[in-house]
Amino acid sequence: MITEVLRSAFITRILEASTTLDITVTEQQSAALISYLELLIKWNKAYNLTAIRDPEEMFTKHILDSLSITKYITGNTILDVGTGPGLPGIPMAIMFPEKHFSLLDSNGKKTRFLVQAQLSLALANVEIFNVRVENLPDNKVFDQIMSRAFTALDNMVNLCKHLLTEKGQFLAMKGLVPEEEIQKLDANFQVKDINSLTVPGCFEQRHLITIEKTHKA
Repeated sequence: MITEVLRSAFITRILEASTTLDITVTEQQSAALISYLELLIKWNKAYNLTAIRDPEEMFTKHILDSLSITKYITGNTILDVGTGPGLPGIPMAIMFPEKHFSLLDSNGKKTRFLVQAQLSLALANVEIFNVRVENLPDNKVFDQIMSRAFTALDNMVNLCKHLLTEKGQFLAMKGLVPEEEIQKLDANFQVKDINSLTVPGCFEQRHLITIEKTHKA
């Protein structure tokens, strides 16, 4: 569990990060983010949900990394494909209670954790799918489809393009800019933006690749 000293330090760092990222994080949201981290630490010991074990490293590389895309969440319906233990889906659902988030992963132990996190955090705006993305019902379409560690850009687009609204966006979180993956994109899709992400305390390169349909109705 997280000690009170560490909890206080994490909350302070969230407030500092909110200034760096130019976002607003309420006290309630900060508390929820730390509660989610506590759940992740607890379940990770038994279910190996993430390779990162150190609480401080988990805080930086999972919580702050997720918060770095906050200002790019503009849709009302968002799919987090290959969400794993809910990254960035759970932090974004905490940040945007008015938006609807669908969290999809084919790994049963990870979706069981997501169900527990949803219940513990009372996230009414979260829906969980334990299926492969190609088996998601066709009547599901989303304004934005985001991923953090799902697959290559071209695979992501090919697997999920039928789930995107006509004016929708793919938001792919990457380390280095994946130039080769960009070159392989479906001709009906194009990169709109490549944004360098700031993750306080993380010195590795982080980028957000925004992809849209080439021709819109």
